[in-house]
Amino acid sequence: MRIAIYGAGAIGGYVGARMAQAGAEVSLIARGPHLAAMRASGLTLVEGDRRTTLRVRATDEPAELGPQDYVLVALKAHSVAPVVDRMQALLGPETTVVWAVNGLPWWYFHRHGGPWEGTRLASVDPGGVLWDGIGPERVLGCVVYPAAEIAEPGVVRHVEGNRFSLGEPDGSRSARAEALSAAMQAAGLRAPVRPRLRDEIWIKLWGNLSFNPISALTLATLEAICADPGTRAVARAMMVEAQAIAETLGIVFPIDVDRRIEGAAAVGAHRTSMLQDLEAGRPMEIDALVASVQELGRLTGHPTPVIDTVLALLRLRARAG
Repeated sequence: MRIAIYGAGAIGGYVGARMAQAGAEVSLIARGPHLAAMRASGLTLVEGDRRTTLRVRATDEPAELGPQDYVLVALKAHSVAPVVDRMQALLGPETTVVWAVNGLPWWYFHRHGGPWEGTRLASVDPGGVLWDGIGPERVLGCVVYPAAEIAEPGVVRHVEGNRFSLGEPDGSRSARAEALSAAMQAAGLRAPVRPRLRDEIWIKLWGNLSFNPISALTLATLEAICADPGTRAVARAMMVEAQAIAETLGIVFPIDVDRRIEGAAAVGAHRTSMLQDLEAGRPMEIDALVASVQELGRLTGHPTPVIDTVLALLRLRARAG
């Protein structure tokens, strides 16, 4: 199996290292000091007290690699469109693109069925760059649950979790999904093939939609947001608005909003990814995590007054730097 990890940072590096250990032909696409360190000394995976260094092919030039069986995209959502042209070198006739990216995916309505079948989402794919350049028929969905970090260039530290839920847009158990699931499980990763992956997408998005922007606006941790009555109420209102939209689209939530908030509170003094991006001066995932839900509200006829307000504040915060 030939697999390229496009965006071999923390999560991409973790997956790549595990699959390389299990014998897959893995190539890592990265950039900057992290790439330089992997080229010079290999990729080091730290799991608890265990430290493993692997010699894995690493590059910033996809054209060096040629067509792959699978391309696992582990970039931030807004970083994908600018590299679609370079990605073409990896895409053969049978290549599967595994979308391991946070937020509402651009392919959401591909093989969705119902009145919105084939709808393109401008918030996450302006101009249809991803839809036309990658093609939704290539996509295998993936919801990422593990936490990992780049401890230093070339070194990925696994923090917790090993589940990567996979799913076809039409819910089928395809040969390509089963093959990847088996390869990931052989690498010690949990990779169930889900018939209703969109349910899992929404459960994760439910929290990201609310806690991420509130944390960026207040500089507060999950624990603090949930403990404060005011910010907790804002997060809850955003989640209630999102749930109404999702249920119109056929999503089934296995837990209620208050249990979801308690789950976030239990994480403790965690700084969300959006807050980390803000503090590091990196672009925030505003469109994939927040604007996409606003767009679906317009599409389904559900008002989103609290989401609209928080989104407006967040966009101004992003412009202010």
